[in-house]
Amino acid sequence: MEKNLTNSNLTRQNILNNKYALQEVQHVVGLKGVLYEQEYRFTKKQVAEFFEITERTVDNYLEKYQKELTKNGYVVLKGKSLIDYKLVHSNIFGNETDFVTKTTVLGIFNFRSFLNLSMLLTNSDKAKELRSVILDIVIDTINKRTGGGTKYINQRDEDFLVNMLRGEDYRREFTDALRDFVDMGNFKYMVYTDKIYKSIFKENAAEYRKILKLEAKENVR
Repeated sequence: MEKNLTNSNLTRQNILNNKYALQEVQHVVGLKGVLYEQEYRFTKKQVAEFFEITERTVDNYLEKYQKELTKNGYVVLKGKSLIDYKLVHSNIFGNETDFVTKTTVLGIFNFRSFLNLSMLLTNSDKAKELRSVILDIVIDTINKRTGGGTKYINQRDEDFLVNMLRGEDYRREFTDALRDFVDMGNFKYMVYTDKIYKSIFKENAAEYRKILKLEAKENVR
């Protein structure tokens, strides 16, 4: 699965779009940065030290994955934005950091882009450990928010999380369509879920639940 994260932009983005899991991961990681524009920010030096890699390695990944990392919150500060950031930084750390006085352009990560980088790095044991934590938290978070656990023979299987995340997207589209276009009350969700499972598995959802020995709150997926 960790290999899947480093290879699949779609899987990375699905995870990064799960704000509940990201909040939990941030709590667990406990990395402290500078609070700037309502988000904690981290310098290239901080990120390199965390992952036990060189700043040059960070630069290489920024060059290769600039579009993706920028989309997920990496920004380059200059002009007034940089001045504002330097003031916030100096209020916390003083002028002990060279960039406070010398730098005219500065790239900083938010926590989302920091996690994004962790899913890309292939030469960092710390990144590999963090990916494992991310996967565990994402699976646990989805299970809790869907009212129970999701039965699967092996949740560490390479395709499990990919299918699980896609399943969440498909399920949301399905229930939104029922809500907007089918006038049957809430009973319609059970009726049409059964129709789908009869079509796919030749079983109704209730029988499928029995086969997998699902508890009352666990998902039939």
